[in-house]
Amino acid sequence: MFGLIGNFGPWELLLILVIVLIVVGPGKLPQVGKSLGSALQNFRKAKEEDFEELEEKKDK
Repeated sequence: MFGLIGNFGPWELLLILVIVLIVVGPGKLPQVGKSLGSALQNFRKAKEEDFEELEEKKDK
């Protein structure tokens, strides 16, 4: 089931974009993209902080 997550082709991505445009609307799409980008950035930052914390505990 989880092996299918990474198998997106161009048609699947186009279909997802069309669905997002229908649901969100073209006017709000930049805000959604900005929110998604900041959420991913915060997730990566938190992940890196956790790895650093684990390395500090490992070194002690």
